[in-house]
Amino acid sequence: MNPDWLIPNWPAPPHVKAVFTSRGIVQTGFETGRVSKSGRNGYSGASQPPFEAFNLGDHVGDDPNHVMANRHMLQVLLGVKPIYLKQVHGTAVVTLTPKTPHGTVADACITTEKKLACTIMVADCLPVLFTDAEGSFVAAAHAGWRGLTDGVLRQNIESINAIAVVNVDYVANKIIAWMGPCIGPEAFEVGGEVKAAFAASLPNSAAMFKPVGGPESGKWLADLAGLARLQLKQLGLGNDQIFGNDSSTAWCTVNNPLRFFSHRRDAVKFGSSGRMAGCIWIE
Repeated sequence: MNPDWLIPNWPAPPHVKAVFTSRGIVQTGFETGRVSKSGRNGYSGASQPPFEAFNLGDHVGDDPNHVMANRHMLQVLLGVKPIYLKQVHGTAVVTLTPKTPHGTVADACITTEKKLACTIMVADCLPVLFTDAEGSFVAAAHAGWRGLTDGVLRQNIESINAIAVVNVDYVANKIIAWMGPCIGPEAFEVGGEVKAAFAASLPNSAAMFKPVGGPESGKWLADLAGLARLQLKQLGLGNDQIFGNDSSTAWCTVNNPLRFFSHRRDAVKFGSSGRMAGCIWIE
């Protein structure tokens, strides 16, 4: 696989696999401008600028043939079938089966099926992947600020907890979560309405906002990953159950242009941005 792809470092059982793709530009130190579609560095991608190179979004204006080639290569590399949702910044959760069509409207998914990848596409929003100590399920959520305040993580965890009703071996407190890259706390400027929405739904969220130009400006820098971590804790997960994005610059989609797509960064110049994917599956 591409060396820039992220493999979660978390205590998932060996039969649960997960990956987060990058934009597909092969990096050598801080060099730029080199895109390799094959060779010793692995598959980089078919898409051309401004979607270079491994864009998986079919709704952003990229050549459909290039997107199809990238999606085909992802399936080949993973050895499983990713299911691509139509994400609408909502809270709907779909249970995936081999017959679930691409484009199903949902912002979270869950499955107990083998070789079927829960797949979430992002370009600044936060992908959150879930499993448990036994690997009895896999799940994923698309968590932008609207999804977080409306309860997409809560809905996903409620779907996970529903497994306990039919699976006596499942223990709810064994859920583990991995948060992937997203827009970082030095780049995510929001208005007062976003801060107010979190204040209404998430206690202690004020610490995740820093004023821009003083409190009177009405603008704030928000820590999206930090807000998601707070919400996961509110939903019952402990520190030892949450892994991945720690809100540092290395995880920021905006500030790592060689590695990550960013809608907020790229749409200003190009009108759109490519999409990366977080995938999790049971072998």
